[in-house]
Amino acid sequence: MLKEQAVFLNRLAMATDFLLLVISLWLSHFLISSSGSILQEFHSYAWVLLIAGPVWHFMLNYQRLYSSVRRLTYQDIFIKLFDVQLAGGVIVASFIFLFDEQNFSRSLFVTFILISFVLLLVEKLLLRYALGYFRKRGFNIRNLLIVGTRDKARRFHRLIEEHSDWGLKVVGFLQALEDEPLQQEVEGHTVLGYAHDLLEVCKQYPIDEVVFCLPRDLILNAEDYLRDLEELGITVRMALDFYEARHSKRELSFFHNEIPILTFHTKSLDAQQLAIKRALDVAGAFVGLALTALFFPFIAAAIKFDSPGPLLFSQERVGESGRTFKCWKFRSMYIDAEERKKELLAQNEMSGAIFKIKDDPRITRVGRFLRKTSLDELPQFWNVLRGEMSLVGTRPPTPGEVAQYENWHRRRISIKPGISGLWQVSGRNQIDDFDEIVRLDLNYIDNWSIWLDLKILLKTLRVVFLREGSC
Repeated sequence: MLKEQAVFLNRLAMATDFLLLVISLWLSHFLISSSGSILQEFHSYAWVLLIAGPVWHFMLNYQRLYSSVRRLTYQDIFIKLFDVQLAGGVIVASFIFLFDEQNFSRSLFVTFILISFVLLLVEKLLLRYALGYFRKRGFNIRNLLIVGTRDKARRFHRLIEEHSDWGLKVVGFLQALEDEPLQQEVEGHTVLGYAHDLLEVCKQYPIDEVVFCLPRDLILNAEDYLRDLEELGITVRMALDFYEARHSKRELSFFHNEIPILTFHTKSLDAQQLAIKRALDVAGAFVGLALTALFFPFIAAAIKFDSPGPLLFSQERVGESGRTFKCWKFRSMYIDAEERKKELLAQNEMSGAIFKIKDDPRITRVGRFLRKTSLDELPQFWNVLRGEMSLVGTRPPTPGEVAQYENWHRRRISIKPGISGLWQVSGRNQIDDFDEIVRLDLNYIDNWSIWLDLKILLKTLRVVFLREGSC
């Protein structure tokens, strides 16, 4: 019955979402027309709903906004819906560009995106509030039986108690160890028996789900229980937090839809956000390469007149997960810079696996200007377009620097390096400790999102134009 209710509510939500898109487009058309702008009749723009409807349906479903909304925080809903609007807007804008760029009003489209975001956000937040409100009052409750009485089971119980709006209620506990006296109660709930009493307890009480919460030193042969509970139509869940990890995120999936895999990862595996990040990289790379072409004649002439040597400088750098690539820049040093570096190592002002000195004598006069304005990094947009770098990431180190890394330093190369990053926008001239740079990089990795990338890009523009922190 609960499943049928969920299907009905999901279909109702999908129909409501499409209706809100229609209302958003109509309201946008009304507001723009009322402001004095000349628009065609509404039906001339309605075709975009044939694209927006399926796109928004897919994105909302992908972000799991049609399932278990009650388990999301209000902030989660806002962020997920922002991602939906961003990705959906880019896709629909692409169709408009291909089929109706000349006639479709840009102000109408932007207003449509903003109004639909507001209406969908209000709808999802109200739904989240309503589900929580009714479940707290006993509607649509799922009864849980927890197998286990130790810390893991108690922690799971506390999590359920702290989120009463999830609609989950603990009926009781079963004790796994049969060679110990039966406990009377755990966390205020009666211990209903030992694990071998599982089926009888499930027949005696209205149980919707059985949750096995056992520590790793107490593995219960649950295969027989799984088969019997399946016959009873009871859902079984396994709390698989056998291993603790300080930084890793955990993800349970199935390998080839057969073998359950518990994954620990320290970087985002969200395919949608990574796809958006790559799309942002490609768009930014084209803009950057266009700027490179614009400035190239002037930079090339300045470099040639200032000192002998090639226009471009390439150096082997370490990228994602240890992959190496050629990083390109406009040459800002004399051609014997690498040989002279050995003589200057004693003057290194940085602590750790990175080299930097103030007033480096290897830098040419033009090179100093290029570095101050960050123009020397323009060719790196080619690395971004090739997928070797990203617009935002960690600083790409040399193999020699990586060879000096401590183990915890290496996590900074678990993602693509970037032209900009937290270090570049955090006053890099004032940071002389490599460990501090790594901490900034790890903070970026642990908290990465598209929104964070956009904030760093905006800060980067400010740093470049105001010439803050450049060397």
